[in-house]
Parts: sequence; structure tokens; C-alpha cells
Amino acid sequence: DTMAFRRLATHITQRRDAITYARCITSSTLASSSSRDGDDERSLAERLSRVPLERTRNFSIIAHVDHGKSTLADRLLELTGAIKKGGAHQILDTLPVERARGITVKAQAVSVLWRSDAAGGEAREYLLNLIDTPGHADFSFEVSRSLSACDGALLLVDATQGVQAQTIATFYLALEGGLVIVPVANKVDMLAADVDRVAQQMISVFGVEREEVLEVSGKTGLNVTSVLDAVVSRVPPPKGDLNAPTRILLLDCHYDDYRGAVNVVQVVDGEVRKGDKVTSYVTGQHFEVLELGMSTPTPCEVHSLKAGNVGYMITNVRDVRSSKIGDTLHAFKETVEPLKGFRQAKPMVFQGLFPVNTDDFEKLRAAVDRLTLNDASVTVQGENSTALGAGFRCGFLGLLHADVFHQRLQEEFGTDIIATAPTVPYRIAQRDGTFVECTSPLSIPSGGFPQEVSIEEPLVEATIICQPQVVGKIVELCMDRRGEQLEQTFLDDSRVIMRYRLPLGEVAADFADELKSRTSGYATFDYDDAGMQKGDIVRMDVLVNGTAVDALATLVHRSKAQRHGKDIVARLKEALPRQMFEIAIQAALGGKIIARETISAFRKQVTAKCYGGDISRKKKLLEKQKEGKKRMRRIGNVDIPNETFGALL
Repeated sequence: DTMAFRRLATHITQRRDAITYARCITSSTLASSSSRDGDDERSLAERLSRVPLERTRNFSIIAHVDHGKSTLADRLLELTGAIKKGGAHQILDTLPVERARGITVKAQAVSVLWRSDAAGGEAREYLLNLIDTPGHADFSFEVSRSLSACDGALLLVDATQGVQAQTIATFYLALEGGLVIVPVANKVDMLAADVDRVAQQMISVFGVEREEVLEVSGKTGLNVTSVLDAVVSRVPPPKGDLNAPTRILLLDCHYDDYRGAVNVVQVVDGEVRKGDKVTSYVTGQHFEVLELGMSTPTPCEVHSLKAGNVGYMITNVRDVRSSKIGDTLHAFKETVEPLKGFRQAKPMVFQGLFPVNTDDFEKLRAAVDRLTLNDASVTVQGENSTALGAGFRCGFLGLLHADVFHQRLQEEFGTDIIATAPTVPYRIAQRDGTFVECTSPLSIPSGGFPQEVSIEEPLVEATIICQPQVVGKIVELCMDRRGEQLEQTFLDDSRVIMRYRLPLGEVAADFADELKSRTSGYATFDYDDAGMQKGDIVRMDVLVNGTAVDALATLVHRSKAQRHGKDIVARLKEALPRQMFEIAIQAALGGKIIARETISAFRKQVTAKCYGGDISRKKKLLEKQKEGKKRMRRIGNVDIPNETFGALL
């Protein structure tokens, strides 16, 4: 029958492409090994340095989370001979947290050589600088940094899932930067793949042509050679000038225990050599270049980096804080125009981090200092809490970013922490028209501000892609989160795009989890900054036995205060241990109590010895016990253990 014939034809095509892929792998591996080990072949460093600017291609892989970016990057590295076939998976995911979670957190760059005749004429050797990027919305800062060094992008879409929210967000980031888009449908070998439907979605959303869409499988290597040929033929070479004054864009920086600050750079104009002196445009500080190289993906030292090259640079300065991400480096005593940088990281979620044991504060300080050396998007400032002691107020790009930071603190440095409830950055409008940023609930008085002073809350424009049958549930969720609908359009018969304007405070807590729960995990979500708006934001305090606990204070909208107060006092009642006296747990807005729970006291059975007699004898004993409990409550203090804060927050 027709379906059986189609399956047989597809199987034959996949077998043929797999054999072609294996032959390419074998030939490229042999060529690579002979070029590295043979006496008559020039070294890899010389080959990398001799590729001219017009045969250099800088490109990135962008996609939604879990659409196969790192797997496709592995196949590309195998095909070019950079790594051996059948080695470690996801070679560009170097952090333990990346391998544990199966996600990309840090963008990684690698330089490979590829011989192709796709650009016309005889086959020539091309230098391809590939940058693998994260896919989650929290790490859009890493994506924007990567795209600033590229001239083209592989827009990857899972053929089993179709266009997702982050796919659209990264597409517009690439479009903003003027990059050439190469659309790729991945995972076409899977039985659930619907390539024609996905291609139609890409045509309607991204405006590409059907013949431009490449159909590949990053897992099996099906048709992967066409990806490299498309990069050679479609992506233009860098626009740099080798004879112009040297200008270098600082893309990233990480700390090496033995070599100090390792700068990831792109040489835009001119050439930089080992031993040259360079100057920072932002700080005016001078550096001496000690080492230059490219990642292949193992570091390969070279004598110089020319216009269009992406590599690493080590200077005589070991402190990472001297390197400003997005800075322009130029030759010593030369005057140049600074390069256009990229959008700086803007913290969207703030949390207080405190050690479980207050004696471990110095250990936490050292761990945070070391970790922030490799993550420029985290902001840190000191904070003191009456309940938790000394700690830090940290700003993150989102909840996943914060969670990854916590996990890295625990796994890489063995530091146990307590993280307070996440808050978003509010803005206080003063009487004189100035604004003060507020990142902690303690910055706002418990009674609120006078009418002349207002509080503005941040807004985001959220993009949600879902199935038509769950639209009602999503509308209900967004209305409950004080959302305003902006747009609703159909991608095709099975996909709907919805755009909402939402307060960031409603999104930062559990919006993504609630969205997945209501849509059985099929909806995808992405958001971008949409400015500020005046809001009725109040500080809610939690009182334990009449004493406010500063670590549990939160900023909420007045309409949600009672619901949030009831929830937190109920959870605190379950977490707090019982005492010998009654404990009142209250949520308050200023002087008004909006929710209350009571933990009953441990009681001795004082009437157990009364076997008979008048009832007044039992009442007398009970009244005596009651008076004792009142006296104990007046003088007793509730010591909340750190384990309780950890369980509650």
C-alpha cells in the first residue's frame, strides 16, 4: 500500500544518508589525524591562521529548549573531525549542572575547519566558528552575546513539536542583529515527526521559503553535511577590515585557577599578536597579551588572531573584574570608535542567600565571589537579616537561573544555603519626580507610603504557544494573574499564539509551573521586558508570637494579599515545631491582621490524679494551668530553626 511504500522509501533514504555520513566522518577523521600527525602536513594552528577573511563564517545555533542544539553541534564536530565519533555526548556542555539537567547554561564557542565547494568553484577549506547557545528564556543574555559575534544563525525547530515560544524570541533577536537565518527541521528520523507541518509553520512565522528548510537528524547524522554546506553558501563572511586599526569585542570571560582571566573575544578589525599591548575603551586599563588561541574544542594556541576570528586571549591581568563584558579593546596609544556592544543583563528576580549555619558566612562569601567571576549576569550585594544573619541579596535573570546558581553553589563548593522568597525589582516614585529602585521588601515601610509617593511594578510581554483546546484554561490563568490580552492568532490548526501583558511579580513565582500543569505540559512560554506601571503594591509582614520575622516579609498586590497571607501562615503552621505555650502566626498589612493560624501548646493532663470529688477541684487545676501558659507566652520567645526557613522558603 501507499503508506508502506513511503516508509520503505524513507528507510532507504535514511540508510543511504547514514552511509554517506559515516564515509564523511571516516574521511574527515583520517584527514584530521593525518594533518595533525603527519610530518609533511602543516599544523592545525597554521591551518587555522591561514584561512582568509572571505572564507571565515561565524554562526550560532538558536532554538527552543530541548530541540537538539547540543546534539546537532556534536554531529557537526564529528563531521569536521574536531572530535571522534562515539565519544562523550554534548561535548560543549562543560558544566556539571548542564550535564545533570540536560540543558545548556553557558554559550560555548568552537572553531573547526571544513572543506566545501558549496560557495562555487573548487573545494576550499573554510574556518567555521560555531557558537552553541542556551534555549531557556532565562538565559537570553547569553544568546544576545553570542549573536553579537555572528553573521548567521541556524534556527533549529523540533519536527515533532513545531515552533515554540523561545524559537520566536530567539528569531527576533537574530533578526534584530541583521543575521542570515538558515532554517533547520531537526529530529526528522522520529516516527512522530511531521516535517511538512513544521515547515509550513516556519514559512508563516519566519517568512522563509520551503526549499530553504533543511531536514536533518542530529541524533543519526542524517543530512548533516547539508547544514555545513548551507553555512558556507548562505552565511556571509565577517565585515571586518584586516588593514584597519585593531578593534576587539570582549564577548565573555571566565576564571582559570592556573592562568587567571581567560577572555573570549572576536577580532572585528585589524590583527592582534602575542606580546601586543591592548587598552580597554571603557576603563582605559592597559594589558599585555600573553597567549592567544582558538577552541577546537580543546584550546589550540596561535600566534595571532585576525579580523573575523573568534578565540580566547589571556593577558597579564588575572582579575576577572577588570574585564567588562561588551567592552572594546584596541591597540595601545590608538584612538578608535567603540564597537556596538549588546544588550546588558538586567536582573528580573532577586533573592536573599544565607548560610544554613551562620558560622559558614565566609565560606559562602568565597563561593559566591568565585561563582560570579564566571557569570557576569548575577548581581550581588550584602544583606543582614535579624532571623537569618549575614548574607547576600542576589539578582538573577529568572527562577531557573537562580536555581542553577543554587545548585552550582552546592555541587561545586559544598555550600548549603537558604534562599528567601523571590521578589522583582519595584520602583518608588518620589515627590520630587525621582525614582528609587527597590529589590527588598524591607525597603518599603510596613504601613505603606503616603499618597504622594507611588510604587511602580515591572511588566512583561508574554508569548504563549499552545493547543486550541486549552486556550480557555490559559485565559483563565492570565486573568487571575492580572494579565491584559494583546493578541491571539492561529499558527495552524494545532497551534495558537497568545500574547499577554503581565506583571513580572505574577510571572516570577510559579506561572510557568501552573501553565504546564493546566496544559499537561504542552504549552510553551517566553517573555520580554515591557516597562513599568503604577501598582497598588504593599508589604506583607509575618508575625510569630507578635514579633515580625523579616525573612518572611514579601511585596504583594493588595488584591492578592489575603490569599497569599492565608497560604503562608498555613504553611508556617505545618513547618514550626510546637512549644510549651500557644503560638499565634499572623499575616499583617501595617497594623491590620489579614490571616491567622494558631499552634496549640503542649499540655500536661493536670486532672489525671482527680478520681472523684467536686468539679470545682478540676476547674481550679485547669485555671492554674491556663494562667501558667499565659505567663509563659508573655516571656517566651519562639526560636525559628534554619531548617524551618529552608523548608518554608
